Amino acid sequence: MESPYRSLFGVVTWAILVLPSGSISSCKFPAIFNFGDSNSDTGGLSAAFGQAPFPNGLTYFHTPSGRFSDGRLLIDFLGESLGLPYLSAYLDSVGSEFSHGANFATAGSTIRPPNTTISQSGVSPVSLDVQFVQYSDFRTRSQKFRQKGGLFEKLLPKEDDFSKGLYTFDIGQNDLTAGYKLNLTTDQVKAYVPDVLNQLSRVIKGVYEEGGRSFWVHNTGPVGCLPYVLDRFLVTRAQIDKYGCATPFNDVAQFFNRRLKQALAQLRKQLPFAAITYVDVYSVKYTLITQAKKYGFEDPLVACCGHGGKYNYNRFMKCGSKKIINGKEILIAKSCRDPTVKINWDGTHFTEAANKWIFEKIANGSFSDPPFPLRMACHRTDQ
Repeated sequence: MESPYRSLFGVVTWAILVLPSGSISSCKFPAIFNFGDSNSDTGGLSAAFGQAPFPNGLTYFHTPSGRFSDGRLLIDFLGESLGLPYLSAYLDSVGSEFSHGANFATAGSTIRPPNTTISQSGVSPVSLDVQFVQYSDFRTRSQKFRQKGGLFEKLLPKEDDFSKGLYTFDIGQNDLTAGYKLNLTTDQVKAYVPDVLNQLSRVIKGVYEEGGRSFWVHNTGPVGCLPYVLDRFLVTRAQIDKYGCATPFNDVAQFFNRRLKQALAQLRKQLPFAAITYVDVYSVKYTLITQAKKYGFEDPLVACCGHGGKYNYNRFMKCGSKKIINGKEILIAKSCRDPTVKINWDGTHFTEAANKWIFEKIANGSFSDPPFPLRMACHRTDQ
């Protein structure tokens, strides 16, 4: 597992040594364009298939907000740190505002197009290639409508926002678990990872060809520490590490991450004007989960919102699920009393408190390659 613990002083020193004199300035990102899955979905799946039910949104928004969490996600904290509003989901037609970017992520999305329906596997039909088509169409049509002025001019991004904006990617986790749902072995899942990353690379190249220049790419987290993985898939006692996580699943995630890092290094050579940052969220999340008590959290492998079982997770009774009892609708899968001390929200996703902690660790560049802080992610080093 990569653990590039670096001090902020070290990051800045490295930048001073590598970057030309006078170029070390904070980037002024006017917009964010996000591609991803449920880790960064701010309402896409909810708009298409129905709102993520309460108690999702409990902590911060105090109402369902299209996010599979009690509050804000990493993408929300990222936008806040850049002084930008929360991203509206591209698919959400109600109350959306795109002047500072758009979010194409949907929960359940994969990089590779799925060969099952969402009702069969839970995988979203809005895979990364579809998200890119949506982005490309949005880029073209937004400018045509913006020329009409009035409300369109206020709600849509400027043309140069697409070249000056930050392109964020947080996707790949569902590609790995999809193989296990088909009863593939760990080696079989690893075998298709190169194809998954080739398709990711094609999309990044596509965005680059349309003018995108700054890319902030998260690797995938320790899926073997997620309650839904521990509950759903067969894992032997010998495959559980000392922290309670499933080793085979984390091994696959780390394999994916090593290959992702290599793929991005290759893209830097191929795309001469692109600034591509690889962000090791795996190490941060694994540290938080395995040292939860040290950082003020508890029961890292137990979901806050759920119903029953060792991990408070039941895939047939997920967070927000209700039952009719004696003619009355009763919320069965409830939130825990205090989500602020929990890491896992619903068996699959992180709580706002955990997301905030994770973002604070990755924002300064300590877990990035190259090790630039988020605010310097528009800078490219000589390859």
